[in-house]
Amino acid sequence: MIHPRARTVEQREGRALRSFVFAIVLIGTVLPIVMGLMETANAAFGNLPAIGSVGPTLEPWWMVVNLPGIGKSIGLSLWTGAVATLLSLVISVGGAAALYDKTSLGKLRKRLSPILATPHAALAIGLAFVLAPSGWIARLLAPGLGWMTPPDVATVHDPFGGALILGLVIKEVPFLLLMLIAAVGQGGIQQHIRAARSLGYTTLSLWLKIVLPLIYPLVRLPVFAVLAFSLSVVDMAIILGPSNPPTLSVLGTRLFFAPDPHQILPASAIALLQAMLVLVVLALCLLAEKAIAHFGRAWLGKGNRGASFPLATRSVVGLCAALAVLSGLALLSLLVWSFAWRWSFPQLLPESWSLFAWMQPATGWLGATFTTFAIAFASTAISVVLAILWLEGEDCGHFNRAHWAELLIYLPLLLPQLTFLYGLNVLALRLGFSGGLTAVIWGQSLFVFPYIMIALSDPWRALDPRLTKAAAALGAGQMRRLFAVKLPCLLSPILAAAAIGFAVSVAQYLPTLFLGAGRVATLTTEAVTLSSGSDRRVAGVFAFMQAALPFIAYLVALGIPAGLYRNRRGLQEAG
Repeated sequence: MIHPRARTVEQREGRALRSFVFAIVLIGTVLPIVMGLMETANAAFGNLPAIGSVGPTLEPWWMVVNLPGIGKSIGLSLWTGAVATLLSLVISVGGAAALYDKTSLGKLRKRLSPILATPHAALAIGLAFVLAPSGWIARLLAPGLGWMTPPDVATVHDPFGGALILGLVIKEVPFLLLMLIAAVGQGGIQQHIRAARSLGYTTLSLWLKIVLPLIYPLVRLPVFAVLAFSLSVVDMAIILGPSNPPTLSVLGTRLFFAPDPHQILPASAIALLQAMLVLVVLALCLLAEKAIAHFGRAWLGKGNRGASFPLATRSVVGLCAALAVLSGLALLSLLVWSFAWRWSFPQLLPESWSLFAWMQPATGWLGATFTTFAIAFASTAISVVLAILWLEGEDCGHFNRAHWAELLIYLPLLLPQLTFLYGLNVLALRLGFSGGLTAVIWGQSLFVFPYIMIALSDPWRALDPRLTKAAAALGAGQMRRLFAVKLPCLLSPILAAAAIGFAVSVAQYLPTLFLGAGRVATLTTEAVTLSSGSDRRVAGVFAFMQAALPFIAYLVALGIPAGLYRNRRGLQEAG
């Protein structure tokens, strides 16, 4: 038993630690984002003294209204973002229903690691290589259809955004699937599942009527983060999406980096418009939740236990397998193209191979790899330390889970990056560190920290409290309980969260572009630039290395606990 006075001191220290970390998050994340929004809003209403523009004025908004194809750009953003999120959620729910009692969360995480680790840009480039009129799919169909030249079909950059939707679905389904499976293990949901099974509910009816209503509040923020990202994605939209006109986020990015600095004004207006669209769609989702809940109660009241629908279950599993195969082909195509020399259509494999793209010094992939690794390592280390301190302060202070605080942490994921990154760069310029590694590490940490919190918070809170109580009874203080009990027991989840954060950092495009001021070359910025070029070999090198770094991080995250705890089965299972 912990002495009451010691418990009081511990609670006081926990509150102090939580307040300290919250102050860091507030000063380093929330306030800069708010100030970035204010700077963007100022420019959106014509107030940018640096170029001689003094507001407020609606001139930037009139410039946006008069842009060719602006209406179609808005429609494309809404269409691709909403459809990709809806498809990802439906497939994830179906996949979770089919897999939740057949595999553990740890095994599922290991199987999905290659897709989770792949940055969006690398996956998009590989997918473009597969889907293009001269890609592997067309080469497979060519003998049967008699094609001797690539077909004249827009399979990439199609006007309806089909390739972009497919890329988003491939990338987001594994993330949502893990969130759903993890949520099933919380809050006594397993008891409800056992009770429903004993009453004869089929798997599909069980998930739709019992499991999904219980776990959706737990995964609402991740779903909203996926929706906000899909509505405002830039790198994947540049590589796979329509180009004339592009999606709204790509249009805004082009204007921000246009040679004419006066284009910053309509670009800022587009950034605010993008944020308003995301907020409207999120509000509509909340209204849709209430409507579904209203009609769902009447449906539940009928007491129908449902049919089994085995074909639907097999179809969802088959669809998940097809998405996994497509992602595997995309990654393989990056490797093949990086070594290809001559590869004419319709041959399935290159006629000749070469190391030229890897050995060419002018490509600069080695320097970009080192820079990418350094930024990702630093931002991940900072974010992991902050997450551990936050959760430890929560434990020691005996705080309940603060959803308002989580909302502040997830704020960078719920707002379009374009909305505040320009203003954030203005703030960095005023502080005198824009255009360097420090600014990029800071900018990427804004997005790495929320994902690490998402990945680590549930395993941390699920740790058996009897372990720390036993250590306290043996005289261990707060710090010793943290380093001797909690961190060793949670080593696997911590490393898994770090691997996710590392992958998120490697994938960041806009933060590097804005805060690096074009002077920090990473694998992601170079790969996106090269994706529109004519040399697939060099693009394949950069995209393959971009995919390889997070994959290596995942292997390290899986290998260290397996090696350290090879004789401790309980700790292996805890991970």
